[in-house]
Amino acid sequence: MRVAGFLFLLIIVLYLILLPALGYKAEIGNSDAELQQINDDPKKFQIGIGLALIHNVIVITLTIMLFIVFSQYNIILGIVWTIFRIGEGLILSYNDKNYGGLLNIARKYSGTNGAERTSLSDLARTITKTKSSRFDFAMIFWSIGTLAFSIVLVTYVGTLPQFIGWLGIVASIFVGFGNGIKFVKPNVKDSKIFKILFSIGGLVAILFELIIGGWLIFYSLIIP
Repeated sequence: MRVAGFLFLLIIVLYLILLPALGYKAEIGNSDAELQQINDDPKKFQIGIGLALIHNVIVITLTIMLFIVFSQYNIILGIVWTIFRIGEGLILSYNDKNYGGLLNIARKYSGTNGAERTSLSDLARTITKTKSSRFDFAMIFWSIGTLAFSIVLVTYVGTLPQFIGWLGIVASIFVGFGNGIKFVKPNVKDSKIFKILFSIGGLVAILFELIIGGWLIFYSLIIP
């Protein structure tokens, strides 16, 4: 449990601190600016991709660990949690692997002009748009898996403060609904109301993983 709590917190540190510091973005806007940024510091880009892949491996590892610990309470919900969170990790891994291909495109982009440069820019734009769509889909998997896990926490785990499980349920609903809409209607993300609701969902999700990670570490320390 202590290791699982540490992995929850490590996921937060990687995705909210280390990866943004390296210029890694879950969703990309301007492909030309992205190619230029990669050319400015290709090593930084490679490190970012490497850490993103490590993050995805941690997601899968954490999922398996929590299935072993909590599936005793409800095997069906445990299976749902495992399938969708491992699915999330695999989708993100495939996404980041393809995204890493921008490095070769960026190298060619810097030494070309005219029609070839435009063609490379269009290819990069396709990769980044696909990356954003796959990320939205992965977050839908996150929401379904987290909902199953949170229901287990609320319904069966008496040693856990129930507000943590309810926090996970709220986060999964917000994230699942928001990313579902984005996946079906990408233009809705420009709406101010949607941005507010999506931000709230993201903050609740982060808070849930911080609290559950801290609780797993604290609980395992006071009850070896």
